[in-house]
Order: sequence, then C-alpha cells, then structure tokens
Amino acid sequence: MKVELRGVTKTFEGKSPVVALDSIDLGVRAGEFVCLLGPSGCGKSTLLNLVAGLDQPTSGDVLVDDRPVRGPGTDRVMIFQTAALFPWLDVLGNVEFGLRMSGAVRREREDIARRHLRMVHLLDFEQTFVHQLSGGMKQRVALARALALDPKVLLMDEPFGALDAQTRDLLHDELQNIWSATAKTIIFVTHNVREAIVLGDRVVVLSPRPGRIKQEFVIDLPRPRQIENYAVVDLSREILNVLKDGGQGAVLPGDGRPGTLS
Repeated sequence: MKVELRGVTKTFEGKSPVVALDSIDLGVRAGEFVCLLGPSGCGKSTLLNLVAGLDQPTSGDVLVDDRPVRGPGTDRVMIFQTAALFPWLDVLGNVEFGLRMSGAVRREREDIARRHLRMVHLLDFEQTFVHQLSGGMKQRVALARALALDPKVLLMDEPFGALDAQTRDLLHDELQNIWSATAKTIIFVTHNVREAIVLGDRVVVLSPRPGRIKQEFVIDLPRPRQIENYAVVDLSREILNVLKDGGQGAVLPGDGRPGTLS
C-alpha cells in the first residue's frame, strides 16, 4: 500500500474532548484516486492532515510506503479549498516556489514550472499576478505548484468547493487527465456525491462524528466521466441512501441544493 491507516483514532482534547476519527483502517494503493465523502465534521480533513503529517493520531499508525508518518514532507503535498498563492509573485514564481525552497537551480526550476503550467494550460499566463486570475485559474496554479514537487501522494481538501459549477466541471476534466498522465496517488475530500463518483476509483463514505468508515464503493465506470452522466446520477442515489442514516446534508450538483438526507 502507498498509504495506510491502521486503527487510527484522533481525539481533540479540551474541556469537552472531541473524537474526530475512530478506529480507521484504510489502505490506498499506488496510483489510486480515492475520494473521502461524508457530512461536515466527520473527520475527512482531519484524516488528510494526519496523512500530510500536519497532525498526529491519538492512537494507531499512519504509514506511507510502510514508513510511519512523523511530520510533513515533500512526498506528500496538500491542496486546500483556497489556493493560498503568494500575491507578490507571478504565476511562474508561485509554481517555482517549492522548488526554490528545495534548492533547485534557476534554469531547472523554470523548466519544471513551465512544464507543469503547460499541463494545466496556463503557460501563457506565467507572468500574470494572482489578483488577475479567476478562481479556477488560481486552483490550476496551485495544482501545478503541487505537481512540480513530484510528490508521491497528492492530498486535496475540497479544492473545487468554492468554484461555480461550470468551472468545477472543467477542472474535473483537467484533473482526470492529469491523474491519468502522472499516475499520482490522490486522496480527495469532498461533500459532493457526484464529484466523488466522477473523480474517484473508490469512494469511502465516513459516518457523522466520530468518523468511521461506513461503506466503500468501487467506481467501475469508464473515463473520462461527467457529472451529468446517467451512470453517475444513478450511482449517486445509491451512495446517498448510505449517507441518509447520518441525517446530514451532502451535495448533489446540478442545482446546487443539498440532497435530502432526512
């Protein structure tokens, strides 16, 4: 397994301790695209933080390539809902940033950055500054910056959640193409049922807090996939039926309204 969680529990201490994750056993194969789906507060982002090494489990083990995760590393890169770009740098400078921090020489990092900007169709915007970009373009820059580091595992925490439906659909297509071309291992967090089906090889449904693995779905549909495909819509109903027991909302895209899970 590329990523493995063995008996992972995470409790946030305080006056009223909160168990965010409870006894999680999850394996992700090299090159697999796994989507984590569940209601708000079920521990999806917490799980990503544990794999990223930004936090440590209360009990259990998190491993990448059979080695315990003790902290952050360039073998695992996180992309957040907000692109977190540097406004004082242009697009090329943002994509180069991690390479500069790792000590790559100028010519090498420019070549790598431009190669990944070409991959996300932004090479013509390399001298553009962040405030001149649309939301979707910013996320494409963030994706190029992450890929430029050549991580083993890409961790994506609702990266398209704040985008309009049309932009989100375009980025679904681009991400599927990039994943197919690079064979990266991706763990992707979403509230959006159809988004999870469009992107994932496997969808892991978490229960309301404390987060436990409720059910897994292998998505055996041909790629590329689109949100409006009949097979995607049909499978989304099946997954929503699993989510209904939690009594909390998940999103069915198209009209932007929550699915009825009461």
